[in-house]
Amino acid sequence: MSSQHISMSSHLCRRVLAACGLAGWMVSAANAADRDWSSVTEPLPGEPRIIGKHGAACLAGAVRLPPEGEGYQAVDMQRNRHYGHPALLDYIQDLGRRLDGAGIGPMLVGDMAQPRGGPMSYGHVSHQSGLDVDIWFRLDLPPLARSEREGLEQPILVDETTGELDSAQWTAQHAELIRLAAQDSRVTRIFVDAAVKRDLCEREWDDRSWLQRIRPWPFHDEHLHVRLRCPEGSTECVDQPPPPPGEGCKAILPTPRPEAMASPSRRLPAACAAVFSQ
Repeated sequence: MSSQHISMSSHLCRRVLAACGLAGWMVSAANAADRDWSSVTEPLPGEPRIIGKHGAACLAGAVRLPPEGEGYQAVDMQRNRHYGHPALLDYIQDLGRRLDGAGIGPMLVGDMAQPRGGPMSYGHVSHQSGLDVDIWFRLDLPPLARSEREGLEQPILVDETTGELDSAQWTAQHAELIRLAAQDSRVTRIFVDAAVKRDLCEREWDDRSWLQRIRPWPFHDEHLHVRLRCPEGSTECVDQPPPPPGEGCKAILPTPRPEAMASPSRRLPAACAAVFSQ
């Protein structure tokens, strides 16, 4: 066989192997999203690593939020969704201390992420990267035993018919909770119902810059959903574009319903297959 023939054959082999590798990458990425991420009950040890974007991501080196701390208590812990990047735990604990100092709370901390992030079988499209947390609007409960924090009622503060806030339940403390949550430079967005956003815009604030981070979103009439930006040095973490400039207080439309919104891609980065299986 001539050297030219050998060279051509080798080149063909490399092309075939490259194509197979690409196919394997695509299969592993697709399969990673289809796996049951809730079946993995422990984090992957190691340095914190966020891979992907908020709606299609996984998480290595996650840390579990202590079930209670100064100014907060976690709820629905049996779901096993109180994991996050260390930056998220630091944020929650900082906020708890600030609320406690303001005489608000304790705040109730709902879903964060699963031990290794990834898609959840119910309840959320995001919460995959370890940078999202739900904080309940319910502020009327004293410190409770852990067993008493399962299946608590979450009162809805927006009238489903009129789209207006329930004035009997909505208070200035709820508005202050959101303001304190948003005044942290790590926050990129806080999702609330459109009625909540309107109320915040109509109030007098010395500093209104944080209102830019408050974004209307469906099914956020009993909690606020905080999302942090990618921590410094997280090179595999993909941030959302920043919110549009301005307060976002002009012509606030009713919160769009999910069926009117684009469905996010379920494809996870290929590296998430290893995060799931290790």
